[in-house]
Amino acid sequence: MFKTLATLGLAAALLGGAVTSTMAQDAKPVKIGWAAWSDAEFVTKLAAKLIETKLNQKVELVQADIAPLYQGVARGDLDTMMMAWLPQTHADYYAKVKDKVDMLGTVYDGAKLGWVVPDYIPADQIGSIEDLKKEDVRKKLSGTIQGIDPGAGLTRLSEKALKDYGLDGYKLQVSSEAGMLTSVDRATRGEKWFVATAWSPHWMFGKNKLRYLDDPKKSLGEAEQVNVLARKDFKSDNPKVAAFLSRMKLPIPDLEAAMFDAQETSYDKAVDKYIQDHPDQVKSWLGEEG
Repeated sequence: MFKTLATLGLAAALLGGAVTSTMAQDAKPVKIGWAAWSDAEFVTKLAAKLIETKLNQKVELVQADIAPLYQGVARGDLDTMMMAWLPQTHADYYAKVKDKVDMLGTVYDGAKLGWVVPDYIPADQIGSIEDLKKEDVRKKLSGTIQGIDPGAGLTRLSEKALKDYGLDGYKLQVSSEAGMLTSVDRATRGEKWFVATAWSPHWMFGKNKLRYLDDPKKSLGEAEQVNVLARKDFKSDNPKVAAFLSRMKLPIPDLEAAMFDAQETSYDKAVDKYIQDHPDQVKSWLGEEG
């Protein structure tokens, strides 16, 4: 069900031929699940680097679609995930597991979902989702909304928006984050009209001049929190890592800058740079203030 990206083998701590229960616990890697979204990838790899280098615990990163991630944490197959968009985007997923997981903290708040257009489309022609009903606008957009993966909460809400706004002449082009970004990049280079599903934080806003369309019906929700979920008993089994994750919180401007840096270099380099550039922030996450 899960695709393991990095498995850092278990270390056996032997002392006089015996393994203590504490040592055995310390030897278990912390299994962190994540879906292939750029914000999730950065915060997950940042957490993993700090857990390994500062808390001296192995980490196993497990990539999967969002629904299996919720199921994996609820079953205890995963220790934690750092990408629970609440209260609306992942409401259906969370409702099914809320009694089987613990909420550790909020990685960032003020997150946003919506539909975006490039700035070169005049705002008086497309300023709101309502404007998509104009016949000339629909033709210029080829009746298409560029979407992401089918299991994403943004996809579910976008399908709802199509119904709420009566956009009968449109189809949601379900793809992936990478597919959506490729379409956006290609259209932007040719200054062609497009509408794409998007969210903040995201590095695409650093690369392209995009604006959100007004959503008067609130079909795509309002400001959200992105939270850390953990399996039951993780806090007692691994209090050190649980406490760290509960304190880990990033300002969205810092996160978007780091995500853009990751696209320009690599996630590993961007993670190292973030740690170097934010020593006080990292100390507070580790509980080392003062």
